[in-house]
Amino acid sequence: MENVSNRIKLLADSQTLAMSQKSKDMQAQGIDVINLSVGEPDFFTPPHVKEAGKKAIDDNFSFYAPVPGYPELRKAISEKFKNENELDYSPDQIIVSNGAKHSIANTLMCLLNDGDEVIVLSPYWVSYVELVKLAGGKNVVLEAGIENDFKVSAREIEAAITPKTKALMICSPSNPTGSVYSKEELKAIADVLAKHPGIFVISDEIYEHINYVGKHESIAQFENIHDRVVVVNGVSKGYAMTGWRIGYIAAPLWIAKACNKLQGQFTSGASSIAQKASTAALSGDNSYTEKMKEAFKRRRDLMVKNLSQIEGVKVNEPEGAFYVFPDISYYFGKSDGNRTISNASDFCFYILEEAHVACVTGEAFGAPNYARLSYATSDEKLEEALKRIKTALSKLS
Repeated sequence: MENVSNRIKLLADSQTLAMSQKSKDMQAQGIDVINLSVGEPDFFTPPHVKEAGKKAIDDNFSFYAPVPGYPELRKAISEKFKNENELDYSPDQIIVSNGAKHSIANTLMCLLNDGDEVIVLSPYWVSYVELVKLAGGKNVVLEAGIENDFKVSAREIEAAITPKTKALMICSPSNPTGSVYSKEELKAIADVLAKHPGIFVISDEIYEHINYVGKHESIAQFENIHDRVVVVNGVSKGYAMTGWRIGYIAAPLWIAKACNKLQGQFTSGASSIAQKASTAALSGDNSYTEKMKEAFKRRRDLMVKNLSQIEGVKVNEPEGAFYVFPDISYYFGKSDGNRTISNASDFCFYILEEAHVACVTGEAFGAPNYARLSYATSDEKLEEALKRIKTALSKLS
């Protein structure tokens, strides 16, 4: 590794992918691991979307797609924003990429110069801080705990702004916490940023459709900052299409053009087949998505109820996404006689090895007292996983 570039040396490995891989390795050895580390729906892609993908193959959509995406997909995304969010984005303000992660990377690379500061709200999704680093930026992390439902206030954001602040990263509904910012909370943040015309917002709304508290609210709705917001979304979570790798941004035209220029040199257009399938997903009704959301809400309730009955575990009620993010610091310093739990990573490896349940350390999300458990798996598996966790933790003293 001594010859790799400094930018790669500075980059951390994805701990979510690492834990998922470790659990798969154990499963390959015949161990019955219940994987609660993975951030993807356990549902299959809707039938009409799969049919659109098959038809695209039969219709020979096997050539390079336009760099920013097929016009019909960008039009479908534009209509989605109009119909679902009351946001007006023309197709030329939309860039389709290889997943929302790619969309965020494009945006940061196009906005940041070396040393620019990005306010990141913690707990944050693992890749935010790493992508900021790759783009030459500096992370300014603002922390919120379970007592505030993991939400950072507008006042705290205002206090963190400096002359070097270039962007704010916000995710609602949130990965890893499931927190959802209300319209009032977003308006307060928008009003703060309106006083600072050089600051942009990257709003990750990939969990938009997995919201248990009503209508999704986007910070892009506020006119006083609308022309400085980049909305990031995609089909992975809402349509159970993680492997199709389609994400997109809606942005001011100059940012969209910059991302198109960058993507033209980096990856070119996203998969032609996946784009055709995504057009069908975004153009159809959301009944399949609603059924997924109902199942996730039921599982959320199951997780919160069972975790709150485990001694020392503090858990709140997430309002969206498919994660719970309990405070497990009660177990730090405790031992089963063979090993001592010193931190959240120790906790997660203990749970994996003792209970055969995979979760992800909160350290990966900037929250070292917590662990992330995904409930994107069957009710039966969740019941069994929670039983195993409770038994394993009862051995610590």
